[in-house]
Amino acid sequence: MAKSRTEQLVERLRDLQASSGDVEGAAVVSVDGLSMASALPGNVEEDRVSAMSAAMLSLGERISSELGRGTLEQVFIKGERGYVILTSVGEEAVLTVLARPEAKLGLIFLDVNRTVEDLEKLV
Repeated sequence: MAKSRTEQLVERLRDLQASSGDVEGAAVVSVDGLSMASALPGNVEEDRVSAMSAAMLSLGERISSELGRGTLEQVFIKGERGYVILTSVGEEAVLTVLARPEAKLGLIFLDVNRTVEDLEKLV
């Protein structure tokens, strides 16, 4: 039996986590702030991540446009306990990735870009 779109999205998110021990969690969120799929740690609220991801993407797009930086590709947030990386998945979704503070960002970005390519075929 064929897997549902949500199952395929979750599987791809888990593949991203498996590819790097530095990825703590990931979610695919619609630009409206609704969760499409997630593989987040138990202490993270999926609805909250969804709403904040959509808001940050919207704000990032506006800033990028207003400041003449072109089309937004990614929003990068660094906190004392790690990173949040938001990347557009087509025009309808965003991939949110939580990474550890010691993460090798070059490898994370490479894995994120590969994941986005796969997700664009599914959303």
